[in-house]
Amino acid sequence: MTIFSALNQSLISKFTFRTGVVLLITISLFASFNISTLKEIFLEDAKDDIETVSEIILHTTHFQMLEDNRLRVYEMMQEVGSHEKIDRIRLYSTAGLVHFSTLQKEIGKTRTETNPPCADCDTDVFLPESHPLEDSRRFFYNAEGEEILSVTTAIHNQPSCYTAACHVHPPDVKILGFLEVQGSLAKIGVQASSYRDSIATFGVTLLLLVIICLSWMTQSLVIHPVHDLLLHAHKVSNMELDSQLKLQSNDEIGELAEAFNDMTVKLKQARDKYRELTETLEAKVIERTEEIAQVSDQLVRSEKLASLGQLVAGIAHEINNPLAGILIFADIFAKDQKLDESQRKDALTIVHETNRCADIVKRLLDFSRTSIPDKRTKSLSTIMESTLALVMHHANVNDVEIVRNYDVNLPEIEVDPTQLEQVFLNLLVNACHAMPMGGRMTIAMRADLKRNLIITTIEDTGQGIPEENLGRIFDPFFTTKNQELGGVSGTGLGLSVSYGIIENHGGQITVQSAVGHGTVFTVELPIVSLMRTDEATSLLEGNLPI
Repeated sequence: MTIFSALNQSLISKFTFRTGVVLLITISLFASFNISTLKEIFLEDAKDDIETVSEIILHTTHFQMLEDNRLRVYEMMQEVGSHEKIDRIRLYSTAGLVHFSTLQKEIGKTRTETNPPCADCDTDVFLPESHPLEDSRRFFYNAEGEEILSVTTAIHNQPSCYTAACHVHPPDVKILGFLEVQGSLAKIGVQASSYRDSIATFGVTLLLLVIICLSWMTQSLVIHPVHDLLLHAHKVSNMELDSQLKLQSNDEIGELAEAFNDMTVKLKQARDKYRELTETLEAKVIERTEEIAQVSDQLVRSEKLASLGQLVAGIAHEINNPLAGILIFADIFAKDQKLDESQRKDALTIVHETNRCADIVKRLLDFSRTSIPDKRTKSLSTIMESTLALVMHHANVNDVEIVRNYDVNLPEIEVDPTQLEQVFLNLLVNACHAMPMGGRMTIAMRADLKRNLIITTIEDTGQGIPEENLGRIFDPFFTTKNQELGGVSGTGLGLSVSYGIIENHGGQITVQSAVGHGTVFTVELPIVSLMRTDEATSLLEGNLPI
């Protein structure tokens, strides 16, 4: 079982084994048939030779028999019997009495006494009583073990015989006696064995040559290409789709290799398309998710600002009137000359804190009024420069370097200059506050014609905003300014007001920040939708107004 299992492991072993078995059976059958046929031919030739010898003896002794010269007849038979292929020759009567035999001891005996048992005869033994007119053949083995062919020929009573003067045989006697010639078949056996050995040697040699040739052809024409196909299939299964088979033939194996290459190319294309689709889909999902999150935040913030604006407006109006009375009476009280110094300081503190409250109320009112912009055509760079003039002193005090980076020929757009100035002021002041020890503030403006936007960025090199606070900096009353840390405190309304102003202008404001690396505020405002048609067309064609 182990040998057969090993033979079934590879294609060449299975093919060679099965081919060898078929060839062995074929050559064996051919050799067996050929040897059998050749042996039959040899036997037929031997039979013909012995029968020819019998005929020759009868013909050559015919005249001696007519003259009754038996001595001469026996001498001739003795001479013929000395041939190597002749075992013996006997002459006996119809009664079975041996008159002559090349073996002297048989003379005078009956045929029954001299014949061995015919265990291997292929024909009946000739018995004169039962077969008076027939010849016979038989095969047997002599005492030396040699195969013997015995041919018995009847000596017929011919007219020349029964009319001869020396014989007295009536014409009605048909057979005068019998001549038996026994020939040795040993040489035929040797020839058959030699031929069998030659056939066997030839068959084994032919079998080995055929197996070697078939193995070589199978190895070169089938096994190697199939092995290459198998390796390629393993690479494809491991998604190594850059592999290609070398086409070494134009037969079926070559067509199969070409089909494998086509399949690999198509698989690679399908994989690349799938990857591209997956990556694109993931990017789109992430982009849409971010947009939805931004829109959701904007909606929540807008609703919050709208509700808070209404609440703040009512509170500011209610607080503003009593606050004005407190401020008037506190100021009068502080100017009273009757007060000593300590009381005067307390009165001034009341005035200072009341003014501070009034400023907060003013901011609350500004926050509640951001929904009604008074738009005019204006250049954003001009508005930015006006705002910078207001904070330049503050920047110089904090040792802040201001860098401008404006695109040339920026188009004018319709905005509320006052509200935009308020937005820029909040952003610039916040940038200065973020750099109390000095730094650089970069202001950039550019036109994005594909999105129809003017994009303004204000970048500082300050402390940065923690990630957990980035989502809340536009919420009302939320501030990251700390008086102990930065020296400045805030109400948390500046960015909320700025957010509402930009939203009312159809734009958006976003922030990017990392702690220790600074902050970037980006303001996007629409161009084309708020411009006149001829100006928009000129802008999109690249003809920016000078």
